[in-house]
Amino acid sequence: MIRRISIITILVVLAVITVVFALKPSHDDEVMLTATAQKGKFESMVYSSGQLESQEADYITVPAVFRDNRLRIWEITIADMIEEGSRVDSGDYVATIDHSAVDEQYKTAMDELDQRFTEYEDSKIDSNLTLSNQRDQIVNAQLDLEERQIIIKESIYEAPSVKRKAEMDLEKAERKYEQMKQAYVLKQQQEANKVDRRFINYKQAKERVDLLQSVYDALTIRSPKSGIIGYYRYSGRGAAVKANSTISTRSPAIATFPKMNTLISTTYINEIDISRIKAGQKVAIGIDAFPEKMLEGEVSSIANVGQLLPRSDAKVFEVKIKVIGDDEELKPSMTTSNVIQTGYAEEAVFVPLESVFTNDSLSYVYLSEKDGRKIQKQVVETGIQNENFVVALQGVKEGDRVLLSEPENAESLTFEGMDIYQSIKDDADQAAGENSQEAALVQPKEFTSK
Repeated sequence: MIRRISIITILVVLAVITVVFALKPSHDDEVMLTATAQKGKFESMVYSSGQLESQEADYITVPAVFRDNRLRIWEITIADMIEEGSRVDSGDYVATIDHSAVDEQYKTAMDELDQRFTEYEDSKIDSNLTLSNQRDQIVNAQLDLEERQIIIKESIYEAPSVKRKAEMDLEKAERKYEQMKQAYVLKQQQEANKVDRRFINYKQAKERVDLLQSVYDALTIRSPKSGIIGYYRYSGRGAAVKANSTISTRSPAIATFPKMNTLISTTYINEIDISRIKAGQKVAIGIDAFPEKMLEGEVSSIANVGQLLPRSDAKVFEVKIKVIGDDEELKPSMTTSNVIQTGYAEEAVFVPLESVFTNDSLSYVYLSEKDGRKIQKQVVETGIQNENFVVALQGVKEGDRVLLSEPENAESLTFEGMDIYQSIKDDADQAAGENSQEAALVQPKEFTSK
């Protein structure tokens, strides 16, 4: 009995071991995620947010008086400005310029005016004293001349040597008298020039004070016409000029009157997607303020040079999108949601991006039969792509099953469809040859020096 139980126990254990090994998955039965190649309409899109701006506008400029160098004001601060998008009539309030810079210069100008006035008054007094001394010297020279003439008359009976000495003294007195009169004329002109220079300095200081007084009237900026006010923005992602902004007195404008029939959406595309953006591409433009609105547009310009995002190492490129048509409800600076159509195919075969692998210049997929037992490493030619799928121009047909990850035996599989790769390579070589021929036809003229 015991022997029979032992035999039954052994048989049960062997059966369990057999079942375990039978149910254990092998490498041949490896579970792989797959997807099916689809065929149909295919669109490649790039999504971005932007901001409405007018391509053309009239400007409210910095008051002309601030451009006068005599003010010595090189920067001004906008103390207050009405909200962007506000509608104004001619003469309505737009902005106020902070008066601090004007106050500082006005105080300096008044101090300078006082100094120049004192210098002018002092120059007149000094000139009067100097010319008075000159006149006294002329009178003394005249008296000395008359004295010498009397001595000549009294020396008529004197010895010849005495008479000669008297004549020489008379000649000296006459010459000194003439020199003093000529020197007085020159000194008079010299002193007049000094006084004139001091007066000119005083006049300039007075004009500067008067100019600064007139600037106070220009601190309040009013609208020159009716329209919608837009903030002025410098190129290259410059900040908008608004309240508390500091700008140069040579700045082109403080605010704008955007022309609403020339609207554009300015957006910034990252460097990964910028190669897909081309001028003329169609754009669907959504307005965040009006979710029900959808406008048409097209890419009008693409920046040649990228720029860094603030507090980031990522580079972006400015792209301007022309808004087709106009809408009275739209206002400058409204946020837009832009969908740029970078590619379109009416009918194409496409597969998931995860299913396409690359090896240098070679692109390929892993085709799988329904039971998953046979896997083929197939070369493909890819076309346009979007965020999820890529078009397969050659190598894949509708309904093919593609693996979404590489199988474990990927290295042992050989490439199928190398004729596709050769075709792609031949087309690339032909295109390169044509470009070389075109470059050879357009050669720069050789520089020759004369």
